[in-house]
Amino acid sequence: MEEKKSGKASSMKMVSRRSFIRGMAAAGAGAAFLSSGVKTSEAAITLQLEGQVAVVTGGSRGIGRGIVLTLARAGADIGIIETDILDTPFNQYRTREIMGYQAGLKVVEEVKMLGRRAMAVQADVSKWNQIKSAVDEIVAKLGKIDIMVNNAGVICMPPSLLAVEEADWDQTMNVNAKGVFFGCKAVIPHMKERNYGRIINLASVAGKRARGGSHYNCSKFVVVALTQAFATSDLLKQNITVNAICPGIIWTQMWVDISKVRKDPSETPEQYFARTVKVAIPQGRPQTPEDMGMLALYYVTNSNVTGQCWNLDGGMVVEH
Repeated sequence: MEEKKSGKASSMKMVSRRSFIRGMAAAGAGAAFLSSGVKTSEAAITLQLEGQVAVVTGGSRGIGRGIVLTLARAGADIGIIETDILDTPFNQYRTREIMGYQAGLKVVEEVKMLGRRAMAVQADVSKWNQIKSAVDEIVAKLGKIDIMVNNAGVICMPPSLLAVEEADWDQTMNVNAKGVFFGCKAVIPHMKERNYGRIINLASVAGKRARGGSHYNCSKFVVVALTQAFATSDLLKQNITVNAICPGIIWTQMWVDISKVRKDPSETPEQYFARTVKVAIPQGRPQTPEDMGMLALYYVTNSNVTGQCWNLDGGMVVEH
């Protein structure tokens, strides 16, 4: 195990993760569906990140919340960057008013119950001035940023690629691609000053293959390219790693939206999701926000892993 940058050995207290996944999925029916069908491991997380500060964009729900709680259980203080309103309704919520910041305030209280410092800042990651200001505010209040997780993302599923409207294309690229670039751009100077940093970008298996895809695939291909470009830059010499997580199929609000568009009329979204998992995932089970949190924890505690875009997908995409 690596020692923290301060040189003090990390604590070895143990924290149980029993029932950690409960409530971690999308709200409403999606949460009930996932929590009833997925069992968690009985492993424990050591406090490897005690004294570190992690920032997660889009950390209020789904994958973002799963990563927030995993890193907090590992000892990190948490900053969440979220927004309540997007530019257009072209997203998985089908409304401009997504109330992400309000949801983020509730996650902040969950983190504080774990004994960590936590705060939420309202910012649209696709706006440079807002993301830069949010990062500066977190540094001012929590003292530093050791870990940056660029997780915020949107999806809107038209019937075909040619049916994508300009506003839909712009929103998807602005949040999913430009938002990741801005998140990296905002924290890297601070990390360079400290000669330490861990950056994780949320891509997707959709960013590894384009068949049957859409503009969403295109945005995630950009995330993979950005991750590799930053990882192979001068950051190599400054103890800053950059990696990506490529999730497979997870029951979040994104999949609620996908299911509504693609399911048969006789199916519920949950039935379509279950059928897709059975057909598409060799392991025959969906991934969870907890899975993404555990890969994030691996990335940030291994200094020799950089430039990687690992699939966490139950065997959906096998690369040579």
